[in-house]
Amino acid sequence: MLPSSSPISSPLSSIASRSPSPPVDYPSPPSSNVSDTGVSPSKSCDAPDHDEPPPAKRQKIVKPRELKTEHLDLRRLYDSDDDEHHKIQDAKLRKLMEALRSKRKIVVIAGAGISVSAGIPDFRSSTGLFNTLRSQHKLKASGKHLFDASVYRSDSSTSSFHDMVRELSHLTQKAKPTPFHHMLATLAEEGRLMRLYTQNVDGIDTSIEPLVTKVPLNAKGPWPKTIQLHGGLEKMVCTKCGHLSNFDGALFEGPEPPSCKECETMDQVRILGGLRSHGIGRLRPRMVLYNEFNPDEDAIGAVSAADLKSRPDAVIVVGTSLKVPGIRRLAKEMCSVTRGRRGGFTAWINHDPEPLGIEFKDCWDMVVRGECDDVARLVCLPMWDDKDCGEYSVVDGKIKKNSYPEVVLDTKPVDALKTQGVLTPSESPRQRSPAPKLKQAMISFGSLKAAPEKDTKVKKKPGRKPLPSKPTKLANKITSTFTSSKTAQPTTKSSEADVGDSGDNALFPGLAKTPTTPMRPVSPQDTISPKGRLPSGMANLLT
Repeated sequence: MLPSSSPISSPLSSIASRSPSPPVDYPSPPSSNVSDTGVSPSKSCDAPDHDEPPPAKRQKIVKPRELKTEHLDLRRLYDSDDDEHHKIQDAKLRKLMEALRSKRKIVVIAGAGISVSAGIPDFRSSTGLFNTLRSQHKLKASGKHLFDASVYRSDSSTSSFHDMVRELSHLTQKAKPTPFHHMLATLAEEGRLMRLYTQNVDGIDTSIEPLVTKVPLNAKGPWPKTIQLHGGLEKMVCTKCGHLSNFDGALFEGPEPPSCKECETMDQVRILGGLRSHGIGRLRPRMVLYNEFNPDEDAIGAVSAADLKSRPDAVIVVGTSLKVPGIRRLAKEMCSVTRGRRGGFTAWINHDPEPLGIEFKDCWDMVVRGECDDVARLVCLPMWDDKDCGEYSVVDGKIKKNSYPEVVLDTKPVDALKTQGVLTPSESPRQRSPAPKLKQAMISFGSLKAAPEKDTKVKKKPGRKPLPSKPTKLANKITSTFTSSKTAQPTTKSSEADVGDSGDNALFPGLAKTPTTPMRPVSPQDTISPKGRLPSGMANLLT
């Protein structure tokens, strides 16, 4: 029995005590995954409320890339004999060579410095065109005046401009591509050159097949590999009709620009047709001068925007001083996008130091002072038209003074190639179907009867029944002949009928005679009126 003090069994409990009491806090059973140490997991009351949103995930904090600029001076590297200096500089040189050998989306912004070794002077150096043209043409200001749109305002400046353009055209026709031009062509042939933005008007780069451009530049893609930012001397254009033709330096002599042959022809046609003249345009080189509109401006903006969206993995700015504002902005934007991606590489290659200013802060991964042709020789890519030169390897070693790394080609002697021949692809051999297995006939021994051979003939499947060749008999065919219902005695034919019949038989001997039923002779008394008494009037008529 329960003690009397128990609230449940007490008879003096009030009515309220009979109502359901709140649940007692009983200890929960231990979890099955209690560890041996006796530490139990958290109680059920500590479980999180599912109505509340889950806690926010921690964002992975990526440490920003440390932007630093390395400097590589190729001239000091060749002249120095310090082993420690070579060790430091060789690591930077290998980084530059690896970038040019492995990057897949390279953008090159080139200036006049890449054509100096080909015999084409640059613009701003001590031996550039801006200094030599001033003394050559006795100009009051810098030779930059001859590259301004104001040269057509006076006869003297126009004549000096024509002389300069004619001489520059002769130089470009004799020039040959440099090692750096060939390296760019190899990158384009391998599909690793995204774009070459060139400021040069000499056309040496576009003379190589992989770097051919379009004139005028198309406004929509696909665009060529080479984009001429300032035009070129390969073409001349009419200022009126816009007709393009190959540049002819012999026409540009004296202060007056040559007239357009296309405009002259059209003007003669209009005059002969009784129409008024529209005037004749003048020819000029299709190169962009300072302070004038670039006809390819919209197309250049479209292609540069597309390249920025594609995010190149390497940008090389070579042979330019970046004095033109548009080129400065293009180089800055390209370098900013490239350095912002993983593995991006930017380099400045020039004799002069990199441009200063807040806009070019943290813009370069490497600043290379030296010749761009030396960089091309160090990278040592095969020529773009050498389709099969074999495997090549660069011999490792310390770079000596006035020397370049050696390249060893694994080739075979000419005699071995002749005897070996060239393997040409041939079509695959045809596989014949296996021959059918023939069944051996049974041989009878003694009284044994040979089993009857099975009929090997292929049974034809029952096809469609042939159509009957003769018409079938009709079910309701009339076979009996009709006879007249009344019979009469035959009468003798008249002589006229006999004559008629004989005449018809004579004319138509093949005409068969058909039997005719004799007609009953009709007497005058016979009538067709009904039987009975006739009216008196009709009886009188009949009599």
